[in-house]
Amino acid sequence: MTSRRVPGERSGTPAGTGIPGWILVVAALGALFVLLPIVAMVTRVDWARFGALITSPSSLDALLLSLRTSVAATIACLVLGVPMAVVLARVPFRGRGLVRAIVLLPLVLPPVVGGLALLALYGRRGLLDGAIPIAFSTPAVVIAQTFVALPFLVLSLEGALRTTGERYEAVAATLGARPSAVLFRVTLPLVAPAIVSGSILSFARALGEFGATLTFAGSLQGTTRTLPLEIYLQRETDPDAAVALSLVLIAVAIAVVAVAHGAGEPLRRRPRPAGAARTPEVAR
Repeated sequence: MTSRRVPGERSGTPAGTGIPGWILVVAALGALFVLLPIVAMVTRVDWARFGALITSPSSLDALLLSLRTSVAATIACLVLGVPMAVVLARVPFRGRGLVRAIVLLPLVLPPVVGGLALLALYGRRGLLDGAIPIAFSTPAVVIAQTFVALPFLVLSLEGALRTTGERYEAVAATLGARPSAVLFRVTLPLVAPAIVSGSILSFARALGEFGATLTFAGSLQGTTRTLPLEIYLQRETDPDAAVALSLVLIAVAIAVVAVAHGAGEPLRRRPRPAGAARTPEVAR
């Protein structure tokens, strides 16, 4: 008698995975490529002085400034990004592809170039001719962070809007609901996980912004010197402090990405929307 083989076993496929075994090897190498530099950084941390290094006055000023400006930038991303994503996903118009490319441009644009572009617009000799003198100020940090973080929210939300479809909005509209009621009581609740995950990713991107902030806002302690700028300066004067602050930023980034992934999981599972059963209520 011949024993039956598990499907894929002969070709080197791990049982139950449905993918070639060599894919797992390459994936493990990719994970190590990302993980090993972080492990190397952890080994260089001066744990005996870790608390003192991350609680120095300049470090605390930079951390608190980064948190404040990142929250403000995330709110700005929500205010601007949600309407942009809705228009790109729901409104057909000529040149939509070009508009989408422009909106997503900061994803591939070098941050320093983005900072120069903002300076060319808002600077004293910029296009606005100094009418809005905000360069090298705390609002300039928020603008720089919003500029680089906005595409993350738009990209996440537009993709979610395209996968949810429009049938629930159509039902609400046929029942007499106004467009604004459909948007706030049907469309946005359907993609709420994408809004949350996109907001968290935008926050993380704003928190780690360096090039555009340095170019457009400068590095003034307590005013524009965010945590990435503080790490860069400490690298020259106190490498131990730079490594300790970098580890703090890495820990925050890991936590943020984990929360964003968990927030987006309900949308990926695509359960039956709870709002569908309450659609008639929208028209009232």
